[in-house]
Amino acid sequence: MSSRLKTYLSQSNSTVFSIVATLAIFCTYTCMYAFRKAFTVAQFEDQTVFGIDYKIVLITSQVIGYTLSKFIGIKIVSELKAKRRAKTILLLIGISGLSLFFFATTPAPYNIFFMFLSGVPIGMIYGIVYSYLEGRKVTDILVMGLNLTMIISSGFIKTIGKMILQSGVTEYWMPFVTAALFIPLLIFSVWMLEQFPTPSAVDIASRTLRKPMNGKERRLFRQQFTFGLIIFIIAYMLLTALRDFRDNFSAEIWQELGYGDSANIFTRTEIPIGLSIILLVALIKWVKNNFAAFMTIHFVAIAGALIIGGSTLLFDKGLISPYFWTVAIGLGLYVSYIPANSLFFERLIASFHYVSTASFMVTMADFYGYLGSVGVIFYKNFGSGEISYLDFFKTSTYVVSILLIVLFLLSAQYFRRKWKRENSGQPSSSKT
Repeated sequence: MSSRLKTYLSQSNSTVFSIVATLAIFCTYTCMYAFRKAFTVAQFEDQTVFGIDYKIVLITSQVIGYTLSKFIGIKIVSELKAKRRAKTILLLIGISGLSLFFFATTPAPYNIFFMFLSGVPIGMIYGIVYSYLEGRKVTDILVMGLNLTMIISSGFIKTIGKMILQSGVTEYWMPFVTAALFIPLLIFSVWMLEQFPTPSAVDIASRTLRKPMNGKERRLFRQQFTFGLIIFIIAYMLLTALRDFRDNFSAEIWQELGYGDSANIFTRTEIPIGLSIILLVALIKWVKNNFAAFMTIHFVAIAGALIIGGSTLLFDKGLISPYFWTVAIGLGLYVSYIPANSLFFERLIASFHYVSTASFMVTMADFYGYLGSVGVIFYKNFGSGEISYLDFFKTSTYVVSILLIVLFLLSAQYFRRKWKRENSGQPSSSKT
């Protein structure tokens, strides 16, 4: 059956392959989120560790583990051979699940270590899953499926977690129980990923050959685009930190907004955002010229930043409701974040015809992004502990909005000049 399905997908048209592949991607990453995000809906009220809120320590511990995973993944993901991807995904998520079991069975606060350990393996999953998708004519559509999962599944898993809590499962066991429910789907969806055919000659001609990168090749790539990558990574750190804060502390923010008892609020806000993102990525997909699409990504990110700041201004003036404000903030965040998260590197490689792997760059950017997330969590809880989650989040949206506009304008200018120089016959650095 496996060989027949792979043959069928290799011979089918791009629409059929895109539908099947998107379903497999969606299911795989949803399962990963079941291991990562469910615990954030628990309140763990009136529990502290050395005077610090217990839930804050849990979130910080997992994010630190997740960040460490991204750092490790810069090497592992960029060098991973195709034949080892499926086993690596299952092994990493399995380690995370085992950690959640020990989190449930170990008394607090000693179980904090296992929440840290649960984050260490799964930070590499995005890059590995992305490696199945990159370098294809339909990569933009497939990436949309992957990133749509990030939006919808986070809320969906939180809804499942909240329902499990309401059924009587304790806050300590709920993360493991939620994760265990998704194990059969995880195995099936990873098997589906393995059925993807390799990129065709047409794909390679359109998007440039992709291959694993060793340490020297990664260093040469960074040298080739140093200033542009620095600007982009600063912007990406801001986006990741704000997105992660909204995601991790959504229960507290909704509580302050008066929606604390609603289990489905986590999903209701994310579905309209996800549908909007589908239209956005479809727009970028129709831009055939790779460099034009690359520039479009910059200005789409700026539009997202304007939505972030503008919606908060309207909310502060009482012109929009808390629900609509939260949806608008999520929309602005993901309008900026999703093209920057992976399509940025996909079109960068294709624009400059640099034989490499976008999985390396996605993982590298995520590492710095989650460093920013850890920094924000520490600042909020040790530097601005007296400020409520809602007020801190509102202030952050203004700051991030302004900085993103400036940074993405600088990035667009840098890459435009570099592209013009390399396409005007002037000598440039050698490419891998």
